[in-house]
Amino acid sequence: MFTFSPFTVWFNLTGQPAIMLPLGHTDGGLPLAVQCVVRYGDEETLFRLASQLEAAWPWRNRQPALTQPI
Repeated sequence: MFTFSPFTVWFNLTGQPAIMLPLGHTDGGLPLAVQCVVRYGDEETLFRLASQLEAAWPWRNRQPALTQPI
C-alpha cells in the first residue's frame, strides 16, 4: 500500500479527515490531484472545499487519455 499511496495511508490509519481531489491532467493526459487534510472532526470544511473546487473546475466528465474510448 505504501508503494502506491505513500501519503494517503497515514491519514486513513490515524482517522484524520483527508480527501483527494482531481484538479487537472498532465500534457500527456494523466490525472493530477491534490490531497487536502483538516483537523480531526472538521469534515465539513473538506466537503465545502471539494464543492467549491468542483464548481470552479468540473472534472466529472473528464477522463485521462489512456482510458478514453477507442
